[in-house]
Amino acid sequence: MSEVYARPEPTLIPIPRPPCPACQNRMMLIHVAAGCDGPGLRIFECSKCGNVHKVSTDDPTRAAE
Repeated sequence: MSEVYARPEPTLIPIPRPPCPACQNRMMLIHVAAGCDGPGLRIFECSKCGNVHKVSTDDPTRAAE
């Protein structure tokens, strides 16, 4: 029996979590802010040392523009 490959919903694709610049622990995503005309913003926090890291993201749906 063949299996059908179904692509997951975009909301179910995991977001890469960066290492903490201070202690190298994996950071947790704590906030996502969508940009109106510019890139969005993802805010990560380290559960070990409390460091906060902000990452600007491009909207993949606007890549063709």
